[in-house]
Amino acid sequence: MLLGKTFLLIVLRALRIDSHRPFGSREAFCFVCGVCVYVVCVCQRYPIGKKKQNRHLALSDDHRSLVTVKRRTMVDSHDPESAESCSLTEDDVEPKLKYVRLSNDIKNILSEEAISCIAVHPRFLCLGTHWGRIHMLDHQGNCVHTVINRKENAHILSVNRISVDSRGEQIATCSDDGKVIISGLYTDENNQVLSTGKIIKAVELDPNHNRSGSGKRFIIGDNKLVMYEKTFLKGLKSTILSDSEGQVTAIKWNGQFVAWASSLGIHVYDLNEKCSLGFIQWEEPKEGKLTDYRCNLNWSNATTLLIGWVDTVRICVIRKRNAVEVSTRNLPVHIVDPMSTFQTDFFICGIAPLETNQLVVLGYAKERDSETNKALRPILCVLQYNASDYIEICTDSLSMRGYEEYKCDDYHLDCLIDENQYFIVSPKDVVVANLYETDDRVQWLIEHGKFEQAMDVIATHGGKYSLITVARLYLDHLLSLQHFDEAARLCQRVFGTDKQLWEEEVYKFVKVKQLRSVSSYIPITDACKLNPHVYEMVLYEYLQLDPNGFLQLVKEWPPRLYNTKAVINAVNDHFNKKDANILLEALAILYTHEKEFDRALTMYLKLQHKDVFELITTYELYGMVKDCIVQLIELDSERAIAMLLKDKIPAEDVVRELEHCEQYLYRYLDAYDKVTSNEKFHWRLVNLYARYEPDKLLSFLKRSNSYPIQEAYDICQGLKFYPEMVYLLDKMGSTREALTIIMHNLQDVPMAIDFCKEHDDMDLWNDLINESVDKPHVMTKLLNSIAGFINPELLVDKIKPGQDIEGLKESIIKMLCGYSLQVSIQEGCNQILGADYFDMHERLVRVQQGALCVTPDHVCGVCRRDIIVKDNMKTDIVMFNCRHYFHEPCLLDKYNLDICIVCNTKKLGSTGTF
Repeated sequence: MLLGKTFLLIVLRALRIDSHRPFGSREAFCFVCGVCVYVVCVCQRYPIGKKKQNRHLALSDDHRSLVTVKRRTMVDSHDPESAESCSLTEDDVEPKLKYVRLSNDIKNILSEEAISCIAVHPRFLCLGTHWGRIHMLDHQGNCVHTVINRKENAHILSVNRISVDSRGEQIATCSDDGKVIISGLYTDENNQVLSTGKIIKAVELDPNHNRSGSGKRFIIGDNKLVMYEKTFLKGLKSTILSDSEGQVTAIKWNGQFVAWASSLGIHVYDLNEKCSLGFIQWEEPKEGKLTDYRCNLNWSNATTLLIGWVDTVRICVIRKRNAVEVSTRNLPVHIVDPMSTFQTDFFICGIAPLETNQLVVLGYAKERDSETNKALRPILCVLQYNASDYIEICTDSLSMRGYEEYKCDDYHLDCLIDENQYFIVSPKDVVVANLYETDDRVQWLIEHGKFEQAMDVIATHGGKYSLITVARLYLDHLLSLQHFDEAARLCQRVFGTDKQLWEEEVYKFVKVKQLRSVSSYIPITDACKLNPHVYEMVLYEYLQLDPNGFLQLVKEWPPRLYNTKAVINAVNDHFNKKDANILLEALAILYTHEKEFDRALTMYLKLQHKDVFELITTYELYGMVKDCIVQLIELDSERAIAMLLKDKIPAEDVVRELEHCEQYLYRYLDAYDKVTSNEKFHWRLVNLYARYEPDKLLSFLKRSNSYPIQEAYDICQGLKFYPEMVYLLDKMGSTREALTIIMHNLQDVPMAIDFCKEHDDMDLWNDLINESVDKPHVMTKLLNSIAGFINPELLVDKIKPGQDIEGLKESIIKMLCGYSLQVSIQEGCNQILGADYFDMHERLVRVQQGALCVTPDHVCGVCRRDIIVKDNMKTDIVMFNCRHYFHEPCLLDKYNLDICIVCNTKKLGSTGTF
């Protein structure tokens, strides 16, 4: 069979038939036997599809939430051969990867041949074709002139697998022709050509193949897994590592571990322990056989194996067993532990690692085109996996050349893990996917209107785009959407105190007449003061469209920001009756800024606006308000009076202005009396209190002495204010007349009694008694109250025989009890006083009869020498109870010893002579 395929290929070449062009009809190769169908399927070239397709992929039912992700489609441009022909349709999902189609020399290669496999090294690409040739290229698609490129076809049939050592110095290839070829890029010293006579689907070089003492090992697979290594005599020694359940289809070597796939599943072999670590049996697909699909193996690190086969992904971790378990049960040190298994909605063409718990998977759609029944575009998915399912982060649908005619195994995926670079290969195309860098992300976000995210990325990661550049684009975007408030907030957040940026960008709001939106955010501090013209434009727009807003800004903005005269002229030019009050208030504020206080004051008074008080007090315009005091009180009497009481305006001037407004005069004088001790206006207050607040008159009369009593009495008499009349009569000494008013006008007996008690005048008592004789109820009250003030007999004698007085008996008993009690109290007090007198006299005598101490510290009150002296003649000492001591010879009148000459007081006690 193998010889038949080889012969067929030779015949096709001899006939100069391009085996990569599609056969138009069955007659084109009817002379060939059925075996040629295999060659056609492998080598056929498919047309490049033009149809775009956006697919939607939902997560599996195992997820609690159903997530739909838009797939981006890579389409061809008008020039399908150009590197820029790899483009993406726009959607709302931020891409994870960016793509570029390789061109340059690879275009010439693909025009004649079709790719069967690829191997990627950080230094180059190595492509295997269905013609059996090997091509070395750099990462831009340019041919690298090496020994391998200059050689004739390495194989006569399709290259199935290419393996490159870690240093990129040796390349191993295998093919259906049964050959395994190992070639050096720089030397042919270790070149090998191994003819097995069997179909070889997989070969893998030792990653350390070029290391000295490594044995130049490599592994191949047919129906066994065999390792070859160089012997001492440069021969090859083969070692069967394991038998296989059918053909070995894939091998991946990583350190001491080798993963390989058979027709039933995946094995992991430990080269150090020389044993298999386990077998992962794969489930047969629902349609077709397991051998119809290529097993895709990859190592994400030293111990993590990625497997993608048919539509199932499995991630396995190699870990060490427990030491006790290894020693007691004679088991390998390591074990393969599956940590995640999940099924995808597509067939898997390749698998590669990305970040932690993330994979890049190349997929082939299970469904077909509904119209043509041809294959759909391949997809490249970024998946985040967990134990039993995954989340689709990003899915890109790629338009590879000829994708409509390809099968699942026609696609390959290889990667440079350290560079996060992925190579997607089809028979007629090579596309390189790279992770989006910061600048790529920012550009995509800008193109899709996600400016906030773009600014966050720049703030976090930097890049070639500046925050200001993106902010300006964002501002244009918001203005185009008429999101004016949001645009204004953006200016404040991004421009900050950058004067130049503000002045440049604020004109964008002018064009759309939305300076009002930015007015709340525009800087007004000295740290960032813009050109006055900017603020004037804002004010002018408000003046035209929103007078209330104009007034508010005039109140809030400091006048140093703009030319107030220019704004005043603009207000006068646009003055209208509809908004007259608003504009007049604004003019008052503007005139205040211009120090034209008289105009401002006039406008405030015309508007009856209470800000006039703040204007007067702030700028001390008291000299201007003498003629408008009444207007100010009418506007707000409390604030006006409080202002007038500050002694800035003489009280005489205020009183003179308020002469004709007695109510306002009363309010002012009443407040004035509370804050000052000056009583010069009290003569006015008597009449004002009597008229506007009579309740305060009596207290005022009692506390003041600065009013004419007779005039006050006349006022009170005219208004019949009897309590006030009583007080004034009492003050004038007319107590009997005052008592008459109490008894006849007020008819207040308790008040009359209290009045008599206060003055304790017998004439008043007699008048009261005489007034009460004919009034039994008054007589009773007198009997109850006079005890202790007058002799009760005077009142009892006035009672007429037979006169009916209610409660007389009780009143007399109470009066007598009170009188008796008073007498008893007086007697008790006299006894206490007498006893205290004799006790105190006895104490005084006892004290005066006591001895007095004389010490050398005492001095004579006259000569100021020590009172005790040493001399031959005795000197007598005279002592007084006031504690003054004298030498008897020092006293002027030694025979008159009753008075101390120092204190000149009468002697209180006896004197002693020693």
